[in-house]
Amino acid sequence: MKFRAKIVDAACLNQFTRVSNMIAKLAKTCTLRISPNKLNFILSDKLASGGVSMWCELEQENFFSEFQMEGVSAENNEIYLELTSENLSRALKTTQNARSLKIKLTNKHFPCLTISVELLSVSSSSRIVTHDIPITIIPRRLWKDLQEPSVPDSDVSIYLPVLKTMRSVVEKMKNISNHLIIEANLNGDLNLKIETELVCITTHFKDLGNPPLASENTSQNRNPEEMAEVHIDIKKLLQFLAGQQVNPTKAICSPVHIALPS
Repeated sequence: MKFRAKIVDAACLNQFTRVSNMIAKLAKTCTLRISPNKLNFILSDKLASGGVSMWCELEQENFFSEFQMEGVSAENNEIYLELTSENLSRALKTTQNARSLKIKLTNKHFPCLTISVELLSVSSSSRIVTHDIPITIIPRRLWKDLQEPSVPDSDVSIYLPVLKTMRSVVEKMKNISNHLIIEANLNGDLNLKIETELVCITTHFKDLGNPPLASENTSQNRNPEEMAEVHIDIKKLLQFLAGQQVNPTKAICSPVHIALPS
């Protein structure tokens, strides 16, 4: 197995760092999948126990000026490895004003992902800062558990408001309740609601819009005003909102009812 890549564009390096910081806020460990055309960061905690599941896909041509890899075999030309998210995030903190970033799969008495950052000094000469991040190579037999998740069909999908605004609202609600009700309909209405024995508080968002595919896949008999709802742990939602570092142009919420085994 071999892997080496290089980023020289400042905007690409900044975005790559933001992705790493986001993942570090969501989970202690993550899986990095390396294929000829893509990098994937994968979180696969069990949703039934309140875990976070994530599939983050980076097209290599959009980030890297150099990208070379050889997988475990010609038939399975991929590499799966596990690393501590905070180690990667901490290594990339040194990339501010960096000239370039190199990533390489190495073996220094143990498997490593080596991060080399080329920094400019005051004298305009460069210096290299190197971080060796311990990793665990994931065997082929476990790859099946780390594939892109399928998104269940939902009755409603809706664009979320600006995530910073949503985070501010939810942070205030966490002082009153541990659980949040999210309601959405096909008219672009979204409600964030908490209910206790003493109080019921609802924040309304109007005219957010709905993704086109949601309306096409939804039963024609559904009343656009009818709300679909989901009850979630406020702390888990805040963990997601606090981890957002990539400033998405759009974020979509799709309430899905999953029947758990009794």
